[in-house]
Amino acid sequence: MLDKIIVDNIIQNALKEDMPLGDITTDNLIDENSKSKAKLIAKEAGILAGIEVAERVFRILDPQVYFKANFKDGESLKKGDIIAEIEGNTRALLKGERTALNILQRISAIATKTNEYCQKVKDLPVKIVDTRKTTPGLRYLEKYAVRAGGGTNHRYCLSDGVLIKDNHIQAAGGIKKAVELARKSIPHTIKIEVETETLEQVAEALEAGADIIMLDNMSYEMMKEAVKLINKRAVVEASGNVSLETIYDIACTGVDIISVGKLTHTVAALDISMKFID
Repeated sequence: MLDKIIVDNIIQNALKEDMPLGDITTDNLIDENSKSKAKLIAKEAGILAGIEVAERVFRILDPQVYFKANFKDGESLKKGDIIAEIEGNTRALLKGERTALNILQRISAIATKTNEYCQKVKDLPVKIVDTRKTTPGLRYLEKYAVRAGGGTNHRYCLSDGVLIKDNHIQAAGGIKKAVELARKSIPHTIKIEVETETLEQVAEALEAGADIIMLDNMSYEMMKEAVKLINKRAVVEASGNVSLETIYDIACTGVDIISVGKLTHTVAALDISMKFID
C-alpha cells in the first residue's frame, strides 16, 4: 500500500525538476485543448511495480485523464504486453511521459531483480531484504518495489533501527561498549543489530546481548560456524558480496536473513515505452 501524500511529493519534485518553467516544446506546438491516446508497452519481460505511481503522474497533470491498467504491481510482464491504456490532454501526456517512465522503469527493474533473488531460495526458510543503498529521494518507492518483487524491507532509515557497524564499533570502543551505550538510550521496543566480521566478534555480540547479528563478508564455512555458535539466540543476517550465483549457498548456511545491496543500487531500468496511437 502506497501513501498518496509521500507519492505525490515525489512526483511533484520530479515534475518541477523536469520542467521548472514549463515544457517549451509542448507548450508551443500543441493546442491546449488537444486530446490524445497512448499505451504503455513492455519492451522486455519483468515484474511490474509502480503502475499506480505512473497513473498519478498523469492525473496530477490532467485530473480528467482516463487510465486503464491492464496489470497490477507484482505481476509478470512479457515483451509486447500493453501495460496500460491512457487517454487525456495531449500536453499532459507529453509532459508526464518521462517522469512516469523514469519511475516505472526504475522500480519495475528493482521488483524484477528482487524476484530473481527470491526465486533462487524459494524453497529455503530465509528472507531476502534490501539495504539503504537507494537513490536519494526515491527510497520510499524503491523499497516498495522490493516488496512487489517478493522481498522484505530492512530498516527504512537511520532513525528506525540500531545497526552498529565497524566504524561505530571503532569509535565507541568495542562491541560490548557500543551495545551498552545503545541500550541506555533507546526505547525497549527497538532491537539492536551488530555487524561482525569474525567468530570472535560474533561471540562478543552474543555476550553483549545483540538481538540481530550480521555476518559481514564471511566465507560459507565461517557463516556455518557462526550460525552454530549463535544457536538461535539471535537473528542471523548475512551480508556482503551477495549475488545470484552465491545466494543459494549463503542461504544453506542456516542464516535467517540475507541483505542484498544489488536489489537497488545496480539495476538497469526495465525497458518500457509510451506510444501515442490514433
